[in-house]
Amino acid sequence: MSEIILHNYPQSPVAEKARVALGIKGLSWRSVEIPRLAPKPMLTKLTGGYRRTPVMQIGADVYCDTQCIIQELEMRFPSPTFFPTSDAGLIWSLSRWTDGALFDLAVKIVLGSAGDELPKDFAEDRGRLYLGADWASGLKAANEALPHLAAQMRAPLYWLNGQLSDDRMFLLGADPAAIDAQFYHLVWFLRGRWHHGPSFLGEFAHLERWEASVREIGHGKMSPLAPEDAISLASNHEPLDIRHDDPNDPQGIKAGMKVLVSPDLDGGEQPVEGKLVAASSERIVVNRMEPGVGSINVHFPRMGYRVTEFG
Repeated sequence: MSEIILHNYPQSPVAEKARVALGIKGLSWRSVEIPRLAPKPMLTKLTGGYRRTPVMQIGADVYCDTQCIIQELEMRFPSPTFFPTSDAGLIWSLSRWTDGALFDLAVKIVLGSAGDELPKDFAEDRGRLYLGADWASGLKAANEALPHLAAQMRAPLYWLNGQLSDDRMFLLGADPAAIDAQFYHLVWFLRGRWHHGPSFLGEFAHLERWEASVREIGHGKMSPLAPEDAISLASNHEPLDIRHDDPNDPQGIKAGMKVLVSPDLDGGEQPVEGKLVAASSERIVVNRMEPGVGSINVHFPRMGYRVTEFG
């Protein structure tokens, strides 16, 4: 098996979720640092246009979105498991909230509290990504609504604090799980990027104890890798030989079709174009040919991504 490569940058909260997941598994991995803002030519050479952070690469297979990354890590490295209880279905369902509405709420708090201090290019990029085309109005509204937004975030943190009040080390008990990484990246983001974050979190003693426990897990064993070397590794490998059709697929898509894949919420990004090689209720895999690299499989979660046939 080729080594694990995570294309990320240190300040990314979503990348922190993936780094903690790698720590839970105790894995060795290579880190390619990517730019915080587009263009990201070395990354999109692998993905075909997808530019969000992080992206995981194993050989000539590229995994977009932490939902897909965590799923693939669990499949390839089942022990220790991300799902130490029999609640995997509930954890996946809950992750759509932590990674969706709850993360968007954290982003509004962080961006809204920064206000005019945000660099214009960063404000426009992240504003468009998370607040839509009218991002400037969205940032202004977030700034004006900060007390309300903080109140909305306080409720789930209160619930988590109660979940941890029996002195359990992690959210499901003695062993860390995927849900710990999925909640931790939000707390990490609020503490590190919102100037009121530390005092806001200080109300929750059990949560802060849990936060320290997750932090102590670490990120596994990381070593840096140049982006050119990651591309070279992809060119020297063949992607996984997979083909899967889903007879119950609501869109009727089948392997061999030419498709476009993009995040469901429009952030002004380029869709990834390729030949569909596998489809299921959880995942879409497209194969694309990159000049100078060769054949690459790009994996996406099904939920949260739009698939459109073309050609």
